[in-house]
Amino acid sequence: MARLILLRHGQTTYNASRRMQGHLNTELSEHGRAEALAVARRLRGANLSRIIASDLSRARDTAHAVGEATGLPVDVDARLRETNLGRWQGKLQSEVDAADPGIIAHWRAHPDWAPPGGESRLDVARRARPVIDELRLDETASPDVWPGPTVLVVAHGGTISALTCSLVGLDPMVLPKLKTLGNTRFAELSWVGDSWRLDGWNLSEGSWA
Repeated sequence: MARLILLRHGQTTYNASRRMQGHLNTELSEHGRAEALAVARRLRGANLSRIIASDLSRARDTAHAVGEATGLPVDVDARLRETNLGRWQGKLQSEVDAADPGIIAHWRAHPDWAPPGGESRLDVARRARPVIDELRLDETASPDVWPGPTVLVVAHGGTISALTCSLVGLDPMVLPKLKTLGNTRFAELSWVGDSWRLDGWNLSEGSWA
C-alpha cells in the first residue's frame, strides 16, 4: 500500500439538517447518491487496489458506487464507524446546545471527552487504527513511485479526522484545528520510508487526477 485515500461518505438528510448521526444507520440523500456517483467517476483514475468501508449504509453505499465504477469488491469493517454519540444521536446540534449551552463547542475542543453514553474521538482512533495497521505494504512497489497500489477507505468525518491524526503521529489536540471534512471529500496519505505522510486534506481531486 503506497497510498491511502480516506473518503467521507455522500450527504445524508441528517447532514443537511445538522442532525447528529453517530452510529445511526442513516441513508444517503438524493444529493448524496449523486455525490457518490461523481466521486466514483473521479476515482476510476486512482489506480485503486482495494476498497474498505464502514458498515454503516451511508459509507457502504458510497463505497459500492466506487466499486461499481472500478470493478473492485468492497470489504466492510465495523471498526470504521463514526463516533458513537450516545444520547446525542438523532438530535439536532441546536437541541443539544440548548439543553447544555456550550457543550458542542466543548466536545469539539476536547478530543478526549465523550458525549453522554458515547465515545471520545481518541476512542475512535484506537478502534479504527488497526484496520490500517493490519494491511500489508506491497513489497513489489516503491512507495515513492506513482501510481502505486492505493487503498480506499470510505468512512465518516469524525473517524477520518481521528484516524489521520493517529496515522501521521499528530498530537490529538490538533484534531479541533482540522477543517471539517466535506461530504465525498477526502484525505490523501502516502507511505514514505517507514511512516505515513499527509499529502492533502479536504480534497476533491488527488495526485492521481
